[in-house]
Amino acid sequence: MSNFNKVMLMGNLGADPEMRYMQGGTAVANFRIATTGRWKDADGNMQERTDWHRIVVWGKQGETCGEHLRRGRSVFVEGRLQNREWEDKDGNKRWTTEVKADRVLFLAEGSKAKDETYEPVPGEEEIPF
Repeated sequence: MSNFNKVMLMGNLGADPEMRYMQGGTAVANFRIATTGRWKDADGNMQERTDWHRIVVWGKQGETCGEHLRRGRSVFVEGRLQNREWEDKDGNKRWTTEVKADRVLFLAEGSKAKDETYEPVPGEEEIPF
């Protein structure tokens, strides 16, 4: 059996990207995007859930993200999940899950990924969050 790790997200930046450069000069952009799903529950009431995703973009593409992306901008991100573990200043183990982006597409100004609505197909089972 082979392994598969692929993520595709479309969402809006929660803040401007944070840029840094490694000792060798390689650029790294970090930002978070929000994805929001909406659906009608069994009583016909609209429900909504927003999830935040940490995105890491390396190299020239990272530089481009740092130069052109700003808070609120809609993007499409394709990459893979990566877990990282570290120790904080108090010696406690911490971890995070990030999307290591292979591709970032800037969506047209004014497009709002958050306006995407998910309506379950009749008979489709609701997945609790």
